[in-house]
Amino acid sequence: MAEQRFEFQAPVWRSENAAASWWFVSVPTEIADDIADLVPPRPGFGSVRVHARIGATRWATSLFPSTKESTYILPVKRAVRERERLGEGDTAQVELTLAD
Repeated sequence: MAEQRFEFQAPVWRSENAAASWWFVSVPTEIADDIADLVPPRPGFGSVRVHARIGATRWATSLFPSTKESTYILPVKRAVRERERLGEGDTAQVELTLAD
């Protein structure tokens, strides 16, 4: 498969789960649909391995399907948020590349 890259802007949000401090960006629905068409179904959580970039920061991670958000969500770890100076509600410029 040729490299599949997607770019979008989306706000950073924090999980409503008070016991966890997870932060995410929701993938726009049209991009999530394209990703779902390209990636065969996976057992377990249905995660999709990706290489992500926000600003100058790159990392390997996974997208996770969210029934509540009706799309994939990208976890944004603390080190990325700090390096890119992102807080809750800030808009992130995201690049995703599907991993093999």
